[in-house]
Amino acid sequence: MSPEDVYALSGAADPRISPDGTRVAYVVWWIDGDSSEYRSAIWIAPIDGSSDPVKFTSGEKRDGSPRWSPDGRRLAFVSNRGKDDKTPANLWVIAAEGGEARRLTDGKESVEKIAWSPDSTRIAFSSRVRDDAYEEEDDRKRRPRRLTRLFYKLDSVGWTTDRRTHIFVVAVDGESEPTQITHGDCEDGDPCWTPDGARIVFPALRGERWDVELVTRLYAVDADGGEPEQLTGDDASFDTPAFSPDGSTLAVRWSVEDGTFPHHGQIAVMNADGSGVRVLTQSLDRQCTPFPDFREPLWDGGRIVFNVEDGGNTHLYAVAADGSSPPELLAGGERAISGYDVRGDTVVTVSSTHTTLRELFIGDRQVTNLTGDRTYLEAERFTATSKDGTEVDAWIMRPTDFDPAKKYPTLLNVHGGPFTQYGTGFFDEFQVYAGAGYVVLFSNPRGGSGHSEAWGRAIRGPIDGEGPGWGTVDFEDVMGVVDTALERFDFVDGERLGIIGGSYGGFMTSWAISHDNRFKAAISERAVNHMVSAAGSSDLFWVFHQQFGGHWFDHVETWLALSPATYANNIETPVLVLHSEDDLRCNIEQGEHLFTELRLLGKEVEMVRFPAESHELTRSGSPVHRVQRFEIVLDWFGRYLR
Repeated sequence: MSPEDVYALSGAADPRISPDGTRVAYVVWWIDGDSSEYRSAIWIAPIDGSSDPVKFTSGEKRDGSPRWSPDGRRLAFVSNRGKDDKTPANLWVIAAEGGEARRLTDGKESVEKIAWSPDSTRIAFSSRVRDDAYEEEDDRKRRPRRLTRLFYKLDSVGWTTDRRTHIFVVAVDGESEPTQITHGDCEDGDPCWTPDGARIVFPALRGERWDVELVTRLYAVDADGGEPEQLTGDDASFDTPAFSPDGSTLAVRWSVEDGTFPHHGQIAVMNADGSGVRVLTQSLDRQCTPFPDFREPLWDGGRIVFNVEDGGNTHLYAVAADGSSPPELLAGGERAISGYDVRGDTVVTVSSTHTTLRELFIGDRQVTNLTGDRTYLEAERFTATSKDGTEVDAWIMRPTDFDPAKKYPTLLNVHGGPFTQYGTGFFDEFQVYAGAGYVVLFSNPRGGSGHSEAWGRAIRGPIDGEGPGWGTVDFEDVMGVVDTALERFDFVDGERLGIIGGSYGGFMTSWAISHDNRFKAAISERAVNHMVSAAGSSDLFWVFHQQFGGHWFDHVETWLALSPATYANNIETPVLVLHSEDDLRCNIEQGEHLFTELRLLGKEVEMVRFPAESHELTRSGSPVHRVQRFEIVLDWFGRYLR
C-alpha cells in the first residue's frame, strides 16, 4: 500500500436485520477521488444468500444509519444529500421494497441517533440546536459567546455551548414538523422508546454540575414533551438504553463512577424505572463497551448481545439477561468485529483482519468483497517481555518483498488513549509503512484495554499512590517490545529505529526520545506534551485528574514531572511535530510548545500543521490530507533511516 492507495479504501458497517429476518441492510462507504470526499450507500442482502446484494440508496453523498420500522414496511436512514457536502445529514424514509426516499427533516444541524416508535408511526432522533446568533453569518458581527460551563467545545464537533444536543420526534407521514421534546443547557443522548410508545428514555448530562462531573444518567420524558424524570443516580454512568421485548427491563452500557479512571464498561440490566441494577459481565474482566465500535445492548430473546475487546481482538458475546449463566462467546478468532446484529440463529457481523477490509458476514459466509484482489501484508503476533518480566502482546509486520537475509529500518508505533488497544483488524498506517520498506512494530502496553481492569489501571497515579503514572511501566513495555524484537528477529536493524505515535502515543513518542536516545527519528503526532497547559486548552484533558489522582492546580510539580516537555533538553533524536490546527482534544498549542522549546534549545525539529483538521485527521480527515500526511511521514523517516 502506498499513500495514494488511501483512495482505494472502503468498508462495510452498521448491519441491521429486517423484522421478518429475511434481509439485512448495511452501509458501504468509499472515497470519491474526484471530490476527495467520503461517500456511502445502503445495501440490502438476503439472509439466505438466494441472490446478490443490491445497492438500495444512491450514495451520491453519505447515506447511513439504516433502521427498519418495527412493522417492516419502511427503512429510515440519515443522509447529507443536497447541493454540496456541507449539507447537514437529515432524516429520510423509504419503502422497504424501494422507491423514492422522502425527507422528514430539514435542519441546520445533522440528525444523529434515530429510533422508531413501536407502532412505526414516529421517529425520535437527537440533533444539536443552534443558538439564534448563528443566523448572523458574518463572524465579525456575531455576538460573543458567554461561557458558564466547561463542556463548551468538543473535538470534531466544534462549539457546543451554543449548540446543545436535544431529542426530537417527527411523524413518519411527513405532515408535520419535528417537535423538540427536551430543552435546556444540557446534553441529551440516544433516544429509546418505551414499548407502549408513551415515553422516551435517554441518557443525558444534566444537573447543576453536569459539565464538571460528567456522570451520564438516564431520564424519561413523555413522547410529546415535558419535564424529564431522572431514573438513575450518581454512582455509575448509564448509556445506550434498550428495552426488553416485554418492556419490564432496560439493558444499558454501565460504568462505575468513583472519581477514578479507567474502568471497564459493562453490560447491565435494571427495572424499567431505573431500580434494581444488575451488572452481567464483570466475570469477563474485559472492556465490554469498546470505542467506537459498539451499539446499544442487543436483545435477542432472553439474552443480550454485545462486543468485547480481548487481546487485540474484538469479539461478539451473549449473556443471559437474568444472570442465570455467564457470558458466552458467539464469534471469536483473530479479527476485529466492528458491527453486528443477531436474531436467533442468524448472526450478522462486520469484521476485518490485518489483511482484509471490513467485510459483511452472515454466519461464516462472506457477503461483500470490498478488499477485492488487493493484497495486504500480514502481521505476526509475538510476546514481548518488559523490564520487570511482564509479558506484552505485540505484533511485527514485514515489509513488501521481504528478504530474511537483509536488515530493515524499523518503526515502533504506539497507540493513543491510553485506555484503548491496537486491534487485529485492517490498519492503513501499518500497511503504508510496511509497503514503503519498513518493519512495523506495534503492541498493547499496560494502561490500555483488551486485558484485565488491573492492566488498564497499571499506570494510574502517581498522585493518589495507586500506580506510578504515565511514562513508567508503559514506557518499559514499549521499550521491551523493541528489545524482544531485536533478540528474536534478525532482520530488525537496531541502528535504524524510528518511533511514531498519536495523542497518548504522541506523548509516549515525546517521552521515549527524552528518556532514550536509541531512535534515529521520531514523529510526535497530535501529542500531549505539557500536561498543565493541556488541562486548560483541551476540550476534555482536564478530566485526566481521574487518571493522575489529582488536579494540576493542586499538584503542579507532579503534572510537570509527567510532561515530556520538561525533559526536552535530553532529546537528541530529530523530531517532526505533526499536528492539526483544529484539534480540540490536544490543542495545537501542545505541538507548538514542543516545537518552540526544541528550536530554542537548538535541537533538530520541524513542525507540520494541517489546516481545517481535528484530532481525527488520520481516521476521518480529508483524504487529500491523509495522503499528504503519509507522504510527509515517509519523507521524514526516509531522511534518517534509509
